[in-house]
Amino acid sequence: MYTSFTKMDSPVQIPFKSFIQLKPEETTALYLQIVFEFIKAIQIGLLPEGTKLPGTRILCKALEVNRNTLIKAFQDLELQGWIEILPNKGTFILSEKQQKNKADFTSDESKNIRKTNEGFTFKRSTILENPKETSDLPYQFNDGLPDLRLVQSDVLARLYVSKLKNQKTTKTWEQVQAQSHLNFKTQFSNFLNLTRGIRISTSNLLTTSSHEISLYLVTKLLISPGDKVVVASPGYYISNMTLSDSGAQIITIPVDKDGIITEQLKQICDEHQIRILYLTSNYHYPTTTSLSAKRRMEVLELANRYGFVIIEDDYDFDFHYDNNPVLPLAALDSNERVVYIGSFGRSLPAGFGYGFIAAPADFIKELEKHQNILEPGIDVIKEQVLTDWIKEGEVHRLSKKNKKIYKERRDYFVALLKEKLEGKIKFQVPLRGLAIWVEWLDDFNLIKLQKQCAINGLFLPKTVLYQTKNLTATRLGFGHFDSSEMENAVTILRQSLDAIL
Repeated sequence: MYTSFTKMDSPVQIPFKSFIQLKPEETTALYLQIVFEFIKAIQIGLLPEGTKLPGTRILCKALEVNRNTLIKAFQDLELQGWIEILPNKGTFILSEKQQKNKADFTSDESKNIRKTNEGFTFKRSTILENPKETSDLPYQFNDGLPDLRLVQSDVLARLYVSKLKNQKTTKTWEQVQAQSHLNFKTQFSNFLNLTRGIRISTSNLLTTSSHEISLYLVTKLLISPGDKVVVASPGYYISNMTLSDSGAQIITIPVDKDGIITEQLKQICDEHQIRILYLTSNYHYPTTTSLSAKRRMEVLELANRYGFVIIEDDYDFDFHYDNNPVLPLAALDSNERVVYIGSFGRSLPAGFGYGFIAAPADFIKELEKHQNILEPGIDVIKEQVLTDWIKEGEVHRLSKKNKKIYKERRDYFVALLKEKLEGKIKFQVPLRGLAIWVEWLDDFNLIKLQKQCAINGLFLPKTVLYQTKNLTATRLGFGHFDSSEMENAVTILRQSLDAIL
């Protein structure tokens, strides 16, 4: 029978030092730093459930800590239910906190580490540490960002200034805000209906300042501490952080070429009361696979049968390269089980993009109460500019132009990977998005590759590196490169690989 975790052999290739960041100079006890770092790594999916940890002597050497310090940290983690220590078998990662007194355990010392020099205490998150890195190296991969050089900043700037100059009205500012926002929501809901195949009105739509704010608001309303949430593995680290911070207990489910494995989802539902399934169905992050048509219907049927909510995250719909893009689950949902979130205007300048939520009207109405606290103001001018862009078809023209450019870049990047890394990688050509999921065929440590690339002038952030016992993979974004930049980046990648093998 399927269980929530499966014990695996020791993952000797896991680069613990890359995500267990210890700072001996800080006042927090070193063993507690280890505790917090392991909890964070478990919650954002860097240490999947069932992973067998190396022995304490090996791990001490990897982390450069005293063995007694590590043993004390493991005792804390076991008491809190994050790991399971089995005599003569090993130490294993647990995905859910165990019940009884373990879930309530907090060491005396950990209660006292919140003190600051200013004399007051406050909460510190062990989950929301920003994993993103910056670099000044000439060439840099990312996880699939657009090219800001393609943005029509001058056009938007002229429209924005024009709207500012023409703001002459006898109406109050509140009336102007209300009317402008309604006009924007009307045009935007029509745009979503046309491009996504969903059927919504303005009462089913909430627009936010960003995709991340949309997810935060949804989890705030849907998740209570202890609720069980199913996510794919490997998954999106930022959404995993948001879900974990809301108090969710994360249960992971594997992904294959057709998306999440629905047979295992059913078994999880038989064993647990699931509150939410978080899903990037159209373009799974990070592997770029799409949920098959058969599994889409199975997911919707399971949601209806077991009563869980589907948070469908369509973060990259703007970039699809076929003439028949896969429609979201929200377009097929007849039982109002799907909360559909996404982004709009990723090719627009910073500040012009939007996040959105499409859901039943009563849920949207409740979300608005919380948004009024978090985002009380409306940028009327920006909404008016984008309303005109949508109404006049400029958004469609810009999207068509950019998709042609990005498709050419994808095809050129694919050709470079095949030419320069032949026999070293395997990958599928994605039908959408600005990144390619590359699995490496040789056995090596990705952190070594990262360091060698940096020596040669290429930055590989840790957020694009994925390594477990059975997987060595990298999510390589290509959208921000022109052809010459791609050539140099892939050449450095191959040279660096040859240097460490």
